[in-house]
Amino acid sequence: MEIITHPHPTLKHQSKPILRINAELKAIVAEMFELMYEAKGVGLAANQVNLPLRVFVANPSGSRGEGEEFVFINPVISKGTGNEVADEGCLSLPGVYGPVNRSKSIHVEAFSIDGQAISLDLEDFMARVVQHETDHLDGVMFTDRMVEHSLQAIQGEIEEFEIEYRSKLTDGLIPDEQAVHQALAEWEVKFCK
Repeated sequence: MEIITHPHPTLKHQSKPILRINAELKAIVAEMFELMYEAKGVGLAANQVNLPLRVFVANPSGSRGEGEEFVFINPVISKGTGNEVADEGCLSLPGVYGPVNRSKSIHVEAFSIDGQAISLDLEDFMARVVQHETDHLDGVMFTDRMVEHSLQAIQGEIEEFEIEYRSKLTDGLIPDEQAVHQALAEWEVKFCK
């Protein structure tokens, strides 16, 4: 398992709700935490590790052994209030940052890795993390939420990722879009049907 980067097709895939929590899913979640900490992130969605599952992990401290670890399965956000613009980055666009307007506070309902219902009111940074990661599960990148002039400022950096991706595709180093979609469908059968 590895973190995929823009413009990998799984990053635009709308994830399906998970119907089974089992040992395999728990192992996937544990590995997602490892990858998130290695990459010095605060959240990581399944789409970012090439899986079409509605689950993400988060730890607002970004450090193993500090803060609180969260697993959100099938998250649903509601009651967004207030607005706040802040810079965001993404492990699927490493080194790229831009301003994004998000709700300052939200309510989220989900399931934990133990299948327990979660119902949380979140504010500020953690609310932003949950919105960012839930967007991933819907196939939305933070750059999709940026205003045009801010996006133009980082367009060159984004294009570098696109050039690298096309080069790997041409050299046969990564699977083509058809193979990616076939693999995603197999994962969906395993966990979402």
